[in-house]
Amino acid sequence: MFTGRRWSVRLRLTLIAVSMTVVSGIALIAIATFSVHDLAGSFKTEEAAGAALQSVHLAKRGRLPPVVPPGKTDGMQLLNAKGEIIASTPNLVGAPRMANFAPPATGVRQDREVCDIPRYPGRCMDVVAFRIYQDEGDWILYAAAGPVPWHVHPELFALVIGASLAIMAVTAAGTYRTVTSALVPVKAIGRELEEITATDIGRRVPVPVARDEIRELAETINQTLDRLEAAAEQQRRFTSDASHDLRSPLAAMRVQVEEALHYPDDVDWKAKTRAMLGSLDRLQAIVSDLLVLAELDSGVPARHERIDLGALVGDELDRRERSVPIDRDLKPGVAIIGNRIRLARLLTNLMDNAERHAVSQVSVRVNLDGGTAVMEVSDDGAGIAPAQRELVFQRFTRLDASRNRDAGGTGLGLPIAREIARTHGGLLRLEDSTRGARFVLRIPLHPGPGGVPHPPSPDP
Repeated sequence: MFTGRRWSVRLRLTLIAVSMTVVSGIALIAIATFSVHDLAGSFKTEEAAGAALQSVHLAKRGRLPPVVPPGKTDGMQLLNAKGEIIASTPNLVGAPRMANFAPPATGVRQDREVCDIPRYPGRCMDVVAFRIYQDEGDWILYAAAGPVPWHVHPELFALVIGASLAIMAVTAAGTYRTVTSALVPVKAIGRELEEITATDIGRRVPVPVARDEIRELAETINQTLDRLEAAAEQQRRFTSDASHDLRSPLAAMRVQVEEALHYPDDVDWKAKTRAMLGSLDRLQAIVSDLLVLAELDSGVPARHERIDLGALVGDELDRRERSVPIDRDLKPGVAIIGNRIRLARLLTNLMDNAERHAVSQVSVRVNLDGGTAVMEVSDDGAGIAPAQRELVFQRFTRLDASRNRDAGGTGLGLPIAREIARTHGGLLRLEDSTRGARFVLRIPLHPGPGGVPHPPSPDP
């Protein structure tokens, strides 16, 4: 199928090039032929005029014979002052005068096209008339030049046609060869793409040496394959981690159920139920987070509205059950555009993480930084090493030092928080702090009517 398309493109481009050459060649042949035809006609008329001037010279000296040699004319006639023909070329002996016009009284030459001359029926001749001043009156000498064929000369026309055909052949061969050479890397790229499968996505298409559009295409395809490979690898890791995390509570519940079935008389059903409810809660949390991530990854748009970030954070903190004291500093009037439910989920995930790692206190700040709204959630725990700050935003990631304390987490809270920040055009990252971990969210302010952020409300 690919080969058929390649041939089709090659032939199509060759035919286009040849067609353009044919059209251009025909136009050039026509222009050249008409130009040469006009030049040849003018040249032939001037040759006739030159031969006539020789006869004028002889007539002025009275040496012109009655029968004049034609020279480079198709015929000449000399008329005296009475209009009588006193000399002519052999082919016009006894013929009537060939023309009835004469040069103006103030001139000696006039050219005119005359048709249907008696000795040249059905033809139009270029006739040159000369006035010869004599004592008894002016004489008139006519010299005729026949028409030039439309092709001027058979050999010249054949030469022009042959050169045009040669140019067309060279153009067709050159275009065909050039397009063929250009499509060789395209064929290699297509062959490699056909062999790449989901299980062999690490392969890349060959990049041509020439720095042209095909090289750019190959590089773009390889960049796309890089992204697909990264996405596939991320998906595999996500699936593996999700399977592992889902298997843990299911395995725990299965052990508890099997233990109850084997030793029904020794089972404390209330304790067993509470243990199974804990496993179910963890399973439900993982499934809930997976659904949220699936929704965020799918790019499903959410309803956005103008939100006072400080007020939203305050309301969520007031409703929250606190496990450690919370120090808050919330600047009012920091307006952004966003989805209230998703932003509340972002804050909840950050607070859950901070409370799990805090020793005695969690701090929450909402402020401004230029045209950006800034929210900070900090704890006074052990903190996170700079080399691991991006690692915590990977899905199902738990740092080894905190696995025992973070057993209740799903490993999806921080990745979900970062995805929510991204869908709001913002950025969530870990920044330096004197103690513990400091998560900083930056979101563009809500633009005012003039295209600038709304100014914050004054501090009370």
